[in-house]
Amino acid sequence: MEFQWIWKAVLIVFVGTILLRIAGRKSISQMTLAQTVIMIGIGSLLIQPLAGKNIWVTFGVGMMLVLTLVVTEYLQVKFDWFETFITGKSKMIIDNGVIQEDSLKKLRMTVDQLEMKLRQQTISRMEDVKYATLEPNGQVGVELQNDAKPATKKDIQDLMSEVQHLKTSLNVMAMAQNVSINHGDIFEEILYEGHGKEPPTYLK
Repeated sequence: MEFQWIWKAVLIVFVGTILLRIAGRKSISQMTLAQTVIMIGIGSLLIQPLAGKNIWVTFGVGMMLVLTLVVTEYLQVKFDWFETFITGKSKMIIDNGVIQEDSLKKLRMTVDQLEMKLRQQTISRMEDVKYATLEPNGQVGVELQNDAKPATKKDIQDLMSEVQHLKTSLNVMAMAQNVSINHGDIFEEILYEGHGKEPPTYLK
């Protein structure tokens, strides 16, 4: 009984892990088209040795695929036109709460699919969206209207500062009001040893 499949399987896992580490750590949803094609190709290749194919030829082809991916990504970094050709650019699909129907048609994307992606980002109203773009990896990027954005830590700190300032102002006003009210208090006259409001001289 042949046991070559045992060491082949172990070697495939080991070499496959190294190849994928070299190729990158992006998830499937973050991959570009070129990365997805090469990853699928590597996955198909790695199973070939178990079907009787030459294992070293398979690893060599896999290495060439990864090398092609690395060179492609390097060229995308160096040349914008190459990045546009391989990856594509983001497309505007919502502008100031209005769906860009022409863009959706070109992207072959339905309104229901767009709404599904917005719901996944907990957005319930289209009017709350200032801009929305479809990214090259298929994800939807969203910027909300100013009045729909969640409060940041800075917003809360600014609000607390304003409340504290208002509270201080009210306390000052209340103290001034109390002084004017207590100015004629006959019990306060005992404490301050004087009249708050001087009575006529003939009644002193």
